[in-house]
Amino acid sequence: MLEQIAEQIPLFFGYHNVIFILQAAGRTLGMTFAGCSVGFAFGFLIAVLRQTTGPVLFLPRLLGIAYVEIFRRIPFLVILFIVLFVIEPLMPGTSLFGIATVSVCLLSTAFLSEIIRSGLESVPMQQIEGAKVLNLNGLQTLFMVILPQSWKVILPPAAAFVVMFIKDTSLASQLGVIEMTFAGEMLVNRGFSPVLGFGVVLVCYFAMSYPLSRLAIRLEKRLEAS
Repeated sequence: MLEQIAEQIPLFFGYHNVIFILQAAGRTLGMTFAGCSVGFAFGFLIAVLRQTTGPVLFLPRLLGIAYVEIFRRIPFLVILFIVLFVIEPLMPGTSLFGIATVSVCLLSTAFLSEIIRSGLESVPMQQIEGAKVLNLNGLQTLFMVILPQSWKVILPPAAAFVVMFIKDTSLASQLGVIEMTFAGEMLVNRGFSPVLGFGVVLVCYFAMSYPLSRLAIRLEKRLEAS
């Protein structure tokens, strides 16, 4: 087996294969960060909405809670196929990569919303009551009192979720999206050793997720110091 791998290495790391792997890695990162960025923005809005108590926002608040509870309990693979069968009739010709990215947005919004909500609720009630005594309005209380204290609670699980989702995007291969796992499988099907094909996939996943983990640790320490 080692002799076979040694013979295949020069061909495996040829120009076209390297470009093919890099393109697959780019799709994996693109789905993850586009989806999680959108998910963080909408998740933040839902989390803030769930903190409101006014009767005017009762229905939107109820819809936000229902959305989070439903999508947190649906497997990502099921969401992929639901989005596929909904988007295809409405927008024929939509790329599979776009469908997978929309699915990531839907799922990440639900999970990140819950992470952000738990961070917002970690701020002691005395801090919020003090802001009211100082005559701060809701937005001022949120951005000047709650968020500065809640970031160190939000950041670690949010970063862990993004790292997890880098790996979970491999399920997009079930739609035919050529991401890292599917690229490794295609290279193995071309006759290359599985050790080479999936070994490179393993290294690529580690190279994509490890720097993000280290960045999250540095940010967490910096926030604690402040």
